[in-house]
Amino acid sequence: MTDNTKTTLSRRKFFSVSAAAATGTVLAAPPAIAAGKITWRMQTHWPTGNWYYEDVFVKFCDRITAATNGELTVQPVQSNGIVPTGEVLNAVRRGLLESAFIYPAYWIGRIPVAGHLNGHIGAWSSHEEMTAFMYEMGALDVIREAYAQQGIFQIGPVSYSGLTLYSNRPLRTTGDFSGWRVRSTGPAALVFTKMGAAPVSIPGGELYQALQTGVAEGAHWGSTSTGWGMNLQEVNKYIAEPDLLGHMNGEVFAGQEAWNGLGADLKATVSEIVRATSADASAHFVYRDMLFKKQFVEEMGGELTQLDENAQADLRRYSMEVVDEFSARDPEYSGRVGEMLHEFQRLRGLA
Repeated sequence: MTDNTKTTLSRRKFFSVSAAAATGTVLAAPPAIAAGKITWRMQTHWPTGNWYYEDVFVKFCDRITAATNGELTVQPVQSNGIVPTGEVLNAVRRGLLESAFIYPAYWIGRIPVAGHLNGHIGAWSSHEEMTAFMYEMGALDVIREAYAQQGIFQIGPVSYSGLTLYSNRPLRTTGDFSGWRVRSTGPAALVFTKMGAAPVSIPGGELYQALQTGVAEGAHWGSTSTGWGMNLQEVNKYIAEPDLLGHMNGEVFAGQEAWNGLGADLKATVSEIVRATSADASAHFVYRDMLFKKQFVEEMGGELTQLDENAQADLRRYSMEVVDEFSARDPEYSGRVGEMLHEFQRLRGLA
């Protein structure tokens, strides 16, 4: 707990330190900060060696540590560092980890509404639309209720930019998806099945070889730039456009006990940094997506293929079918968020 009799964090200090971290001038916590009163171990699903592990995840952890002046020290933990990725939710619930910076699709079997947090194909086209849906429309409040049933406090989404399809077959029409062996997870895999594809589940560490040997004919690993960090550009000939989801999300959550152990000032700071990091990461990834697509064509001989209007319409239609299936399976949480999403699409003029 924080001691309210001692100096609390000022908003001026928070924003000045956060701005410095965002521009890369705060890269690591100094020794004095490392001796904070509260320490959280935060595990991600991202392996070390990817450029965004340091640029996004580690910087996010350091940003909290710096902004709280060491009252809360967040220690970054790599993929499988303490527990296997698939066990992170349970580990945080049990206190083996205090927190996670991870991917909601891993939990949809246990928390179906996590699929909404992850994002559905066609759900939104920009970071602003995503945050409007989550924060202004109230979807995140419902999602938090569902996570609370698991002993987890859902702090909020962090944008990974769009969902890019890398492929070894050109994708232009709905028919092109027929039999396509794509490494896919979460709601997207359900949509691709409806499109006639044959999704396969392959761990990240085995994905490169699977694409190299033809076990998989394509994959998505977040945006163009996050897929680039997995070297997908080396073992695929095509990138399909447009991205299928304007802004898919990761998530940051903490064990309810760990969250309750923070004072109101620390909770507010962590929450604001999650929102700020989402906006920063969105711009970070979008810019690199553009640069990497250019490099893919000009330097690697790859091709950008365009999904036709019918294929895009089918993807959106099947995506909303998946939303409705989640709603039927989980009316208490997914059903409520599903109704919000239908209304959101009407507001966007898409329904």
